[in-house]
Amino acid sequence: MLLYLDQSGHPLAQAFKAFVDEDSFPCVGAKSALGRNHLHFCVASDIRSNWDDMRVHHAISRFVRISSSEPDSLWSCVVIFEDASPLTEVQFERALWNRLQSWSDKDRWLGFEPDPAISTDSADPYFALSFAGEAFFAIGLHPHSSRLARSFERPAIVLNPHSQFRTLRETDRYERMREVILQRDALFSGSINPMVSRHGLESEARQYSGRATGRDWQCPFSRRTRWNADAA
Repeated sequence: MLLYLDQSGHPLAQAFKAFVDEDSFPCVGAKSALGRNHLHFCVASDIRSNWDDMRVHHAISRFVRISSSEPDSLWSCVVIFEDASPLTEVQFERALWNRLQSWSDKDRWLGFEPDPAISTDSADPYFALSFAGEAFFAIGLHPHSSRLARSFERPAIVLNPHSQFRTLRETDRYERMREVILQRDALFSGSINPMVSRHGLESEARQYSGRATGRDWQCPFSRRTRWNADAA
């Protein structure tokens, strides 16, 4: 049995919390989660390796159970990778999607069905990831990101539950929070993020890595309908 321990005390988790806690850091949602101790951490070895993928999936599943206890609050599951080998934006994007694909394959193998509120087609405007029955939006960070808000000292993947976005919309808080984050990010990075779009207008997949992509970009992810041992 794989045991899950939140690794909030790990030095890289502490560095991430300090990164979010900087006054100029633009994402007020992440700041809220930090203030409530709702950032949960899993530290893995290398974003290019599948070595820790089953342990990471177990951590995500545990996070889903914990975060569901306070569905009206903001939460994030942060997976940080220790290996500091330099990656270009293209290399990071490839590694990020390899990890998301592998976690999704593990999810399917373990018998989880996708969150029925979203589409698993990466080209669909209502696409989202799904782990342990919960829909997620992924945010990639790494040292060589062209967006300063995503330029963390190690590769990392932050998973934000889609359910919290629905709650924000239902309570008329989403648009204001989105506006504040976009304004703060423009000040922090010196420009408006060209990849940001509204959910339901186009697939959110192109926003995950942080790399600016053209209209011809195709997502390499697919939610497999059956377990493929060779792909895991």
